[in-house]
Amino acid sequence: MRGCFPSADGSLDGFSMTSPAGADLLRSASSALGTADPQGLRHPGAGPFVMEPEIANPRSQIANPKSEMLNPESRILNPVFHDPQHHIKIYQGDCLEILPAIPENCVDLIFADPPYFLSNDGITCHAGRMVSVNKGAWDRSRGPDANHEFNRAWLAACQRVLKPNGTIWVSGTAHIIHSIGFAMQQLGFKLLNDISWVKPNPPPNLSCRYFTHATETIIWAAKNRKSRHAFNYKLMKQLAGGKQMKSVWTIPAPDRDEKRFGKHPTQKPVALLERVIQAASNPGDLVLDPFMGSGTTAVAALRLRRMALAIDRENDWIQLALVRIARELICVIATADCFQSSLDLRAVFMDRSIGEAASVQMALTSRLVHRERKYFFVGAHRREVVYSVVADSLEEAWKCFRSSPFQSEQILSVVKTETEIYLAQ
Repeated sequence: MRGCFPSADGSLDGFSMTSPAGADLLRSASSALGTADPQGLRHPGAGPFVMEPEIANPRSQIANPKSEMLNPESRILNPVFHDPQHHIKIYQGDCLEILPAIPENCVDLIFADPPYFLSNDGITCHAGRMVSVNKGAWDRSRGPDANHEFNRAWLAACQRVLKPNGTIWVSGTAHIIHSIGFAMQQLGFKLLNDISWVKPNPPPNLSCRYFTHATETIIWAAKNRKSRHAFNYKLMKQLAGGKQMKSVWTIPAPDRDEKRFGKHPTQKPVALLERVIQAASNPGDLVLDPFMGSGTTAVAALRLRRMALAIDRENDWIQLALVRIARELICVIATADCFQSSLDLRAVFMDRSIGEAASVQMALTSRLVHRERKYFFVGAHRREVVYSVVADSLEEAWKCFRSSPFQSEQILSVVKTETEIYLAQ
């Protein structure tokens, strides 16, 4: 069994926290996964972040040489999370305050899922139950004029950071998408397409006075009329089975696995973001999400070898995004050898005391004869197991490691194995 970080160049490396607040967030994310280093994350210095299945990541202070816009010495505020190996940065705050600090003309693609302003004390159906549509104060409408001014403000901030040939994708329902389109026209964007995202299994309409809401609209626009936007036509045609891809996309809502660590009320499926990113960007491009939510854009960008920069105000959503990103950064491959014995553990006896033979099936019980829980510490620099110990818990394993001759080793991951042996009685 081994744990590793997949990276674009095939190397294995860790990620870094660039602020104490980031360490606190990642420690909380670790707790959400059910395991944690008993001493917790510290800043600065090397310490483990532990996630299921008991994998710890070191924090490196490696600067990112690949992109000026991700340079720690830029005017941008300190991020709460920075992975220099995979070029991911997450900022906590209002996008209207953070976007002006980002250098202009540096972003290749933006995906934005802004507030729809749907929290009006109404009801909807979720998992067969009637629930409130209220999502939070951030989703409450302030009136059509104020909502539109907000949309103009953040769109203008996004337009400034887009490269001359960059594009922006904005999702929304009828409650907000018309304001988005009008604001784009006012700001001089070049409208390219409006994508209809069709949800195959939408929640029913409880009032029975409207059609079931089964679609969302995504507007795709270039920075201005002079932009020569990127479009990977051949790839899209290939994904569409050899035909031109249409602007109607049928993609299921996020499945259970995507919501394993928690869910955002407006969470988008990874498949939707992957198609958006593949359509209008290339590996190595910088993708920005000003309304990060659960971090789906960052997850899709990581999988597709793009750099990612994401922003969100809410602490809960940043924690959720960190857990999802950390899960993508860890790859554990487990192999097992099967042992087969010629011993028949379920004996069949023949009763020959009567004239006609009858077989009697004897069900045998089993007894646990051995149980072992072992922890393997993988070095960050030496890509091998530097220490292993049998222990009852991760906390006990860390105590043993810290008192061992290998305590100075920087640890990349901790992998736990459990063995149980049963014998038939």
